[in-house]
Amino acid sequence: MRTLKLIAMLGLGALVSACGSVDTPTRNAPYTPKQQFVQTLPSVTVDEINVLVPSSLKVSERNSYYPGGDIVWRGDAIGNRHDQVKAIFDTALAQGTADMEGIVPVRLDVRVERFHAITEKARYTTGGIHSITFALQIRDLATGHAIGEPRLVKADLNAFGGQQALYEEQRGQTQKVRITDHLAEVIRQELSTPGGFQNPKLGFFQALNKI
Repeated sequence: MRTLKLIAMLGLGALVSACGSVDTPTRNAPYTPKQQFVQTLPSVTVDEINVLVPSSLKVSERNSYYPGGDIVWRGDAIGNRHDQVKAIFDTALAQGTADMEGIVPVRLDVRVERFHAITEKARYTTGGIHSITFALQIRDLATGHAIGEPRLVKADLNAFGGQQALYEEQRGQTQKVRITDHLAEVIRQELSTPGGFQNPKLGFFQALNKI
């Protein structure tokens, strides 16, 4: 593992040597460890979704290959990035739970921990990883009682670069569309699949996000 991290850091250093210092993300602050979700959820209908994007999450607008920060987002015009990320989650989670017609009405409490998409520089050259993490707690709508343990969901997605990014953009597959559809599928699997969503292994760029 130390060797992998050393190689990754050397590669990253060569890639972004001209980018200067890196912002320190608040995601490095202590966080309650993820609880493994092993129990079977009851059949649910999602009637309420509460998404929180804490103001403490640090936004980076640096156009480098791999800027620091908790929120890196370029799929909307410059504005309040916290609000933009919340809107993506609101849309995606509503989309992913719309067809659930289970027995137990529930509320989803979601707290975004990381939303690190790619910059313009990476999008038009190397591509990368949309690195997304959120905390999820399911609650009985009537009582507010927790159903199952809280869990930390890692939901990474390949980010296109270069000609492929341009081609996908022309097809309407923007970063925003892809991430929204991806998160919709993630929440669907979290609520309907034993063990929940399994974060894919996406190679080198994903490894950089773990350093």
